[in-house]
Amino acid sequence: MATEAVAPQSKYELPDSDAKKADLLYKTREKRLKIQKQVDELQGLESALKEYFINSLPKDTSGVAGRVARVQTTPKAIPRVEDWDKFYAYVRSKKRFDLLQRRLSEAAVKEIWENGKTVPGVAKFTTVSVSCTKL
Repeated sequence: MATEAVAPQSKYELPDSDAKKADLLYKTREKRLKIQKQVDELQGLESALKEYFINSLPKDTSGVAGRVARVQTTPKAIPRVEDWDKFYAYVRSKKRFDLLQRRLSEAAVKEIWENGKTVPGVAKFTTVSVSCTKL
């Protein structure tokens, strides 16, 4: 008994044929990438302006104002580990695992799997990707 693939519900009106859907996927991605390029350029300009103000505004000033906006810089303390052994010892001794982020290194786990071994407590999750190339 053959089963027919069922498309998930969508808020978008999709073309009736798979061939037209493939073309629409390609055109949509190309349009998004073009817009993303514009966004990236604007982000670059924004970053350059922020860097300018960080490096140029005197530290004793409250900022600078134009007609539309005011810019000021504010220092912010960012934690950075300088001695991992001491840090890990502190985490273990105080049971302060909240200081760590719960995230695997995918590359390290994949390397272990490629050597035919497992990592206790880690399961494989399979995802499916879609490839779309121009004809």
